[in-house]
Amino acid sequence: MESTQILEKLAGIIRDVLDDQNVQLAYETTAAEVEGWDSVTHISIVVATEMGFGVKFKTAELEQLRNIGEFVSLIDRKLRAKQG
Repeated sequence: MESTQILEKLAGIIRDVLDDQNVQLAYETTAAEVEGWDSVTHISIVVATEMGFGVKFKTAELEQLRNIGEFVSLIDRKLRAKQG
């Protein structure tokens, strides 16, 4: 899966969790820049992302993320590791 495909799927997950189909995401986007993305919805986004991509995140991995691009990279690494 290419990073652009991961970004598109992740954006869909985030839009669904936030119940806002107008959310626009770029690699540089931070959670603070997305209306409605708070600590509670963050947990929902993480769980929905794990389910959507079939991966599991460690807390330490998530704590290091600074923007959507880093989240996409983490998902990519998890998917590649899963493939073998």
